[in-house]
Amino acid sequence: MKSITQKLDLDGYISKFKSFLVRDKEIYMQGDINQHFRYITALSRIESPSPKEVINLDYQLSKLLIQGILTLDEIYAFVNIITHFNRLKAMVLPEILEKWISKIEIPTQINEIVAHFNENGDINPQIEPKLGEIERHIKQNTIQIKEKLYKIAHTSSLRDYMVDYQVHFINSEETLLVRGGFNNVIKASIIARSSGGFFYILPQSIASLKEKNDELRALKEEIIYNYCKKFSQMMSSWHKFLVFINKEFDRFDHYQARVSFAKANDYEFMLPIRNKSIKLVDFAHPAITNPKPITINIDKPISIVTGVNAGGKTMLLKSILSSIFLTKNILPFRINASQSSIGSHSKIEAIIDDPQSVKNDISTFAGRMVEFSKLFNKENAIVGVDEIELGTDSDEASALFRVLLENLKNRNNWFIVTTHHKRLASLMGANDDVNLIAALYDEEAQKPTYTFLQGSIGKSYAFETAQRYGIASNIIEEAKIIYGEDKENLNELIEKSTTLEREMRQKIETLTQKEQELEDEKAKIEAFKDTLKEKYRKAEATLENRYNLATKKAREALKVKDSSDGQRLLNEAHKHSQQSKTIKKVKEPKKTDAFIVGEVVKYRSMSGHIVEIGDKNASIQIDGLKMKVALSELKKIEQPKVTPHKKSHKVELYDKGGSKISLKLIGCYGDEAIEKLDIFLSDALVHGFSEVEIIHGGGAGILKKLVREHLSNYPKIKSFHTQDGNLGITIVKL
Repeated sequence: MKSITQKLDLDGYISKFKSFLVRDKEIYMQGDINQHFRYITALSRIESPSPKEVINLDYQLSKLLIQGILTLDEIYAFVNIITHFNRLKAMVLPEILEKWISKIEIPTQINEIVAHFNENGDINPQIEPKLGEIERHIKQNTIQIKEKLYKIAHTSSLRDYMVDYQVHFINSEETLLVRGGFNNVIKASIIARSSGGFFYILPQSIASLKEKNDELRALKEEIIYNYCKKFSQMMSSWHKFLVFINKEFDRFDHYQARVSFAKANDYEFMLPIRNKSIKLVDFAHPAITNPKPITINIDKPISIVTGVNAGGKTMLLKSILSSIFLTKNILPFRINASQSSIGSHSKIEAIIDDPQSVKNDISTFAGRMVEFSKLFNKENAIVGVDEIELGTDSDEASALFRVLLENLKNRNNWFIVTTHHKRLASLMGANDDVNLIAALYDEEAQKPTYTFLQGSIGKSYAFETAQRYGIASNIIEEAKIIYGEDKENLNELIEKSTTLEREMRQKIETLTQKEQELEDEKAKIEAFKDTLKEKYRKAEATLENRYNLATKKAREALKVKDSSDGQRLLNEAHKHSQQSKTIKKVKEPKKTDAFIVGEVVKYRSMSGHIVEIGDKNASIQIDGLKMKVALSELKKIEQPKVTPHKKSHKVELYDKGGSKISLKLIGCYGDEAIEKLDIFLSDALVHGFSEVEIIHGGGAGILKKLVREHLSNYPKIKSFHTQDGNLGITIVKL
């Protein structure tokens, strides 16, 4: 699968940027992007020394962790890193860089190791004189060997056997190239044979000098090995510091490379803003040579780009996504930074290439559906989709993608969509969250302008583009005539669809407003009900207190044997008790009868069916319009019972235009049966059948129930009933 940089044509740009890094690494920087931006800005104001090229040291760090011994070259790689930070410490830096670099304290032992090396990566002879002396002896011996070989090569006895008079370095040995038979005139060891059948020889007369050189080199390697062992032990004790300084070096390398890259190409940096909108002024995609700068404002979640073929729609999509990608990674590019702003999007998705795969047995449209299904697991992403209706019928795809885009938008995703078809743009044009963009065409010059007009649907200019790329004029004219016959009808349908979309939106807004008013009224009723309940509770408590007080007085009166007063008080207490019992409680609202999904219901003067049910509300669909209403406002509609026909139906099996009048579903699973039933009914309607039969069998009746439920919601069906004498067959009138 292609990476996002490949899809956005940024591979070449990334390769150029990486050439400014002193060692290869990923372009992504961990940490606070705002902090990185401040360091880069500060570094761009000064001329700082470029670090030397350094190998990746992860392996060497792991080796030091287990007390391993590094080679002199590996130690020198660390020395280069320390040397670079020592140079930075000696410079006058901007405040933010000064604070960062000054906090890096290099241990004394590490600096002592640095002092042992010269600029060539060798141990400094001034610190280790013995190495300098050995190096001088080796050079002297090497000169003597060359001089002696030159004299031997020019002796009269060997002259006839010499192939040339050069000194050849073979296997680190100085040799002469001679022909066969040389051993008759000189004693020598054969070091190797050439491709031409000649011999590389080492004369015995210089063997003593060679041995002396070998001894000197061995002594040098022994001294160097001891230094490597000593330095590695010291570095192992400072392993954590070396891990830290290695990471800091990569961090500085990121900053320095970005600054150098920007200066070399006259690029500018952008920092993401908090919202999601994108405003590009004079943006140039890095992949295009001599590009026409793009100025565009993307301030809505869905942007649909239509217009002329080969007019830059795809490159506009890639440019918008590229600007976000480059900004997220603090990579510079060509733009008017002072007038531009680029929003924050956590993920970038590009659905650009044809996903068709013969190997995986997947079509173009099926591949697109797979890619879209993955988007339902993503949030806060910006998604670019090129040629969104690719691979299927444009009208069907327009309806499907409208629903997909609106649902995915609700997950806080933004979309940049290109299309050659006007249908999707016209369906979504009235939506406040949709931004229409048209790629413009210069009709006079008969070529695209590679500019864009916002708030408009663009014409494809298919005929003009075809003629520009070599299609004969007579063919173009014939196509225009055919297109003209239906052009007005098509334009009228698009205009009508847009008008209906606006009207439907207004209706939805009106219904939403009414729904809110009803909710407010309901809240008032609930509040009034709570008030009545509280009044009842207080009244009940008051009467109960009066009853208790009256009975208490009555008992006290009885104790003093005042029977008449006692009886009077008891009668008064019972009166209060009876009043408490006879208080009417606040009536609870009548519970709404239970509804089920798919049930046909009545809402005000309209009929529709339930598509979703909640605790208090339900979503219903009326004439294609989905709305949310309170359950209490719905009424059940009794479905008319189908009266069985007394006469027997004998259905003849025959073909009419290749369509069967009978469908057998026995043995099918539920989903499989419904799918076959859909195809069968559509076929029957197309061929004009008025009556068909469906054989589902008796059995447990599960399949029969599924079939009848599906028939209840299927359009264009007048009625259906079970065949007399056979419960396993349903007769359907169309």
